[in-house]
Amino acid sequence: MPLTRAQPAAGAEETVAPTVDLVLGASACCLACVFTNPLEVVKTRLQLQGELQAPGTYPQPYRGFVASVAAVARADGLCGLQKGLAASLLYQGLMNSVRFYCYGLACQAGLTQQPGGTVVAGAVAGALGAFVGSPAYLIKTQLQAQTVAEMAVGHQHHHQSVLGAMETIWRQQGLAGLWRGVGGAVPRVMVGSAAQLATFASAKAWVQERQWLPEDSWLVALAGGMISSVAVVAVMTPFDVVSTRLYNQPVDGAGRGQLYAGLADCLVKIWRQEGPLALYKGLGPAYLRLGPHTILSMLFWDELRKLAR
Repeated sequence: MPLTRAQPAAGAEETVAPTVDLVLGASACCLACVFTNPLEVVKTRLQLQGELQAPGTYPQPYRGFVASVAAVARADGLCGLQKGLAASLLYQGLMNSVRFYCYGLACQAGLTQQPGGTVVAGAVAGALGAFVGSPAYLIKTQLQAQTVAEMAVGHQHHHQSVLGAMETIWRQQGLAGLWRGVGGAVPRVMVGSAAQLATFASAKAWVQERQWLPEDSWLVALAGGMISSVAVVAVMTPFDVVSTRLYNQPVDGAGRGQLYAGLADCLVKIWRQEGPLALYKGLGPAYLRLGPHTILSMLFWDELRKLAR
């Protein structure tokens, strides 16, 4: 069953226009982001902790999820748990409006009816969305990494605001600097989007077929989102770690990364210097962030789409 289809009682399929999907998808993900952004802050800090250092050779100001939340709150105040929220909302709005719109076009054209169509459409739509939203994700990552010196992990960029960060990057690195790290972001969102959209569609159809829940109940979308979230986190976390590192690394005068040359270089260096498990740094907060975000996004989107029909 394609994601943008409902299964009405009369047997006829109803569709939602791609432009409506654009608005509803972006709105749903932004709404979910407000609740999950604190988890993104913690995840970012954990993924940067011990960068390119052997395990056990560096201090760990962040240890586990609960202790890390407390550490962020002590260092930056309770408001620190919402660091980078404006940039996060901008990213979610840009990325998901493009992603859901393109996926809606694929559904409208019948491409998702073909074998493997949902995976391909989800991946392509995710790649386009990631490219458009990359500058916002770059700024979000750098803002969320910023903290007091004794709790700092990774490079500190010392931005004062979203607009200030954009101006600084533009002035120092030019327009291309706003898309630095996009080589890690595109595969990250491609695999995550393909897993999310394809597994949500399949999981929702599977739940409906078993008639455990009323067909039009919001619980069907909730169950589909819960199943989808596991697949998303499993395939996305290594790319998420790499993407965080690429976005946050310092750059030289020519705008080139000083730690990593790109996606492959980052993967190899993390594997060799930190071990393969480092690619799953921040897995707990990643699931606690991506899991609820996926569930809430897909639930809000599904319910909003019902209202739009």
